Amino acid sequence: MKNILITGGAGYVGSILSRRLLENGYHVSVIDLMIYGEEVLPVHANFKKIKGDIRDIELLKSIIPGQDAIIHLACISNDPSFELNPELGKSINLDAFEPMVQIAKDSNVQRFIYASSSSVYGIKDTPNVTEDMALDPLTDYSKFKAMCEDILSKYQSPEFTTVTIRPATVCGYSPRLRLDLTVNILTNLAVNKGEITVFGGQQKRPNLHIEDMAALYLLLLELPDDKIAGKTFNAGYENHKVAEIAEMVRATIGPQVNIITTSTDDNRSYHISSEKIKKEIGFVPTHTITDAIQDLKNAFEENKIPNSLTDDLYFNVKQMQKIKLT
Repeated sequence: MKNILITGGAGYVGSILSRRLLENGYHVSVIDLMIYGEEVLPVHANFKKIKGDIRDIELLKSIIPGQDAIIHLACISNDPSFELNPELGKSINLDAFEPMVQIAKDSNVQRFIYASSSSVYGIKDTPNVTEDMALDPLTDYSKFKAMCEDILSKYQSPEFTTVTIRPATVCGYSPRLRLDLTVNILTNLAVNKGEITVFGGQQKRPNLHIEDMAALYLLLLELPDDKIAGKTFNAGYENHKVAEIAEMVRATIGPQVNIITTSTDDNRSYHISSEKIKKEIGFVPTHTITDAIQDLKNAFEENKIPNSLTDDLYFNVKQMQKIKLT
C-alpha cells in the first residue's frame, strides 16, 4: 500500500501523521475543510491537499479511487465543539460516515482505519477498561463514534480490511496545535501564566503522545490483514489523575508554577487498558506525558506557539464560533 488518504489530515494528529507517512515513503492525500489553516501541512512532491468536505459525496467519489488505504480522522472532535452545533456534529461525525465507507469499498480501497474514541465506554468503575466491555457513551459525540464502529464492522471482508482505534487523549506539540486538551492546556498556562487551576483533580485522564499516535497508524498500514481485520483496539499509555498531570507540568516547567485546586461538578474519570494492542500487534508507546510537556516547552521557547492564550486557532470551539462553521 502506497497511496494513503487522510480525512481531517490538516488537524492536530493529521498534520503530524502526514509528515511521518511521507518520511516513510508513502504518497499522501489530505481532505480537510482547512478551518485551522493550510500552512500546517507539509510541502512535498508526494503530498496532495484537497480543501473539501467529507459530506460532499461527489468529491469523495472523485478522490477515493486509486487510494490503497484511508485513515479517517475527520470529525467535530470533542464534546464542547459538538455541543456548539449538534446538527453540524451529526452531519460530519455520523451521516457522512457510511457513504464514505461504501465508496471506499466500491473503489477497491484495501484498508480503512477509523479513529473512534475511548470516551465510548462512558465512566467505568473498574481500573482497567478493556475492549470487550459494554459501551456506555454519555454524549452525542461519543454515541456517534460508537455507532460508526458498528457501521464499519458490517463492511469488513477479505478484500476490505477494517480496524477501529479507540485513542486516549492525545498530547504534545503539532504544527496544528490544540491547546484545549488536558496536558496541553496545563502546559500552556504554566509557561505563560505561571499558574495552573485544577478543577477537582482526582479525575483520571488516559493520554497518548502524538508521536505514538502517528506511529500506531503507520503500524496499522504495515501489518498483515489477519492481525487487524475487523478488530478494535484501545490506544493509550498513561492513566493519570489531573492533579498528577499538573505536578508533572510543574516538575518540567519549573517550581515557580503555582497550582490552585478548586472544586468541580465534572467528576468524569476515564481510564483504559492498552494490553490487547500490546499483546496482539506489539504496539507499545515510547513517549511519556513528560516528553509531551517538554516538547511543548521547547516549542514555546522557540516561538513556535505565538499568542497561545488568545489566538482562536488553538481552540476548536472558539475557531468554529468565529467562522460560523455549518
